[in-house]
Amino acid sequence: MAIFNWYIKTQKGKSLYIEFINDSIINDFDLKEWDKKCIPQSKMKRLKKILKTVALVGVLIVTLLLLLIFGADRLVEISASEKVFNSTKEIPYNKVGLLLGTAKKVRGGHINLYYKYRIEAAVELYNAQKIDFIIVSGDNATRYYDEPSTIKKDLINKGIPAEKIFLDHAGFRTFDSVVRCKEIFGQNSFTIISQQFHNERALFIAKHKGINAVGFNAKNVNVRHGFKIRLRERLARVNMVIDLVFGKQPKFLGEKIEIK
Repeated sequence: MAIFNWYIKTQKGKSLYIEFINDSIINDFDLKEWDKKCIPQSKMKRLKKILKTVALVGVLIVTLLLLLIFGADRLVEISASEKVFNSTKEIPYNKVGLLLGTAKKVRGGHINLYYKYRIEAAVELYNAQKIDFIIVSGDNATRYYDEPSTIKKDLINKGIPAEKIFLDHAGFRTFDSVVRCKEIFGQNSFTIISQQFHNERALFIAKHKGINAVGFNAKNVNVRHGFKIRLRERLARVNMVIDLVFGKQPKFLGEKIEIK
């Protein structure tokens, strides 16, 4: 015997609860009366209160997350505002430039413009005699993916002497790259080379690690190509603040390397 329960609206707009057995109506009565019998009013009020509380908590969490994201973003911008430079004429001299790595190619095999512009910025800074050495810091998680070595080849092709280039294969994150430049390569003052939004975050890290750094801004990528990167950057800034608050250390340190 099949039993089917249905709610229907009559032509007069009255709500009915109808119980069918083998397509035959055996009982119907006002829906409100059925609700009273099935769900006590006290439980209904408690359920509504719980749902309102859940909704308020959800709104509060979203609000706090947005405040954290935009707060961290603004904090980083203000902190680095006087430390980033677009011109080789204005930027002060440092012995070492820290070139932050990225992948050479993007999906589809096209050149990564962030990569291209960072290479050009490093060459420009070196040729202007504002740095004497370049530390290339990037990801080398596997033997099949080696950002530092790839960048070094392109720098040499652009005229930078090989002996002026040092590689940091453990620059898995910006945080690691900046801290390792001090702890492994012994540099307390250096020039960070990347796009401005990236430089700002790196400079914030440097400031809180007792490093006197400045940033040389590589050419930026237009909004159409860089939207996802900028969105990821907002989240990276939040993660950076958390790392600094909890005193996180680089994944690897190791033996010191002298630059001379």
